[in-house]
Amino acid sequence: MKNKKELVGGQAVYEGVMMRKGIDIAVAVRDPKGEIIVKKERLQPFFKNWTRIPLLRGLMVLMDSLFWGIKALNYSTSIAFEEDEKPTSNAEIGIALVLGFLLFVALFIVLPLLILKPIEVYINSLIILRLLEGIIRLAIFVIYLYLISKIKEIYRVFQYHGAEHKTVFCYEAGEELTVENCRKYPRFHPRCGTSFLLVVMIVSIVIFAFLGKQPFLLRIITRVLLIPLIFSISYEIIKLGSEHIDSIFWKILLKPGLWMQYFTTKEPDDMQLETAIVALKEVTLEENASRYSD
Repeated sequence: MKNKKELVGGQAVYEGVMMRKGIDIAVAVRDPKGEIIVKKERLQPFFKNWTRIPLLRGLMVLMDSLFWGIKALNYSTSIAFEEDEKPTSNAEIGIALVLGFLLFVALFIVLPLLILKPIEVYINSLIILRLLEGIIRLAIFVIYLYLISKIKEIYRVFQYHGAEHKTVFCYEAGEELTVENCRKYPRFHPRCGTSFLLVVMIVSIVIFAFLGKQPFLLRIITRVLLIPLIFSISYEIIKLGSEHIDSIFWKILLKPGLWMQYFTTKEPDDMQLETAIVALKEVTLEENASRYSD
């Protein structure tokens, strides 16, 4: 009988995978010689005291994940490109987060409004306008994912993304972590960040539908101010869905997010799966030691 496993999280990085379980985090990266280099840390999540509060916890978990994700990316590039690892300061991470947020606002808030502006004078219904805005936002999202998936370096990252998902599935199923066992699992996972972003797009359509007529600049401001609420609601939806993954209702609701992973995950090769397995084994060492000592 398979034992139920504690959920783990992960992220694809340059030529490797980051895995996280509780306060343990491990990054496994292949260097140019083909060897797997592993870095493991035991950490305390930021905003820990806030992560039990509904709605607020979603934003806190997201910020925490982004913080450690950037650190993992910095480490992986130093290994993959044989560069001296330079410690990433909090200020540098803060700048990266701000730049990422500004890019998100430009692509998914400002651009849809600019595209819609020339034709909105011909549409009298606010509901239709908000719906069109949401459709444009979704279209930009899909086009963005499609275009970046065609970049060779990003394609390899997406292969590692697929390896991460397969390995996590295998672990949560209680099977031994081997390349053969991981290979048979799907590369589409309901807790993926891609699914989260799609839920963000859909939730934004609903939230923005309640906004009345506004000057153009005010539209941008109100939408930016509502982003934390949208992210928080989206997190709760993903969390609830992952807890009821066998429910037909949630399977249907989360299905579009899995479809989006056709862009952000690719089938990994055996070496990429092996790298993901090494990272996951590192964060489950104590669990495995306890199991074999029983």
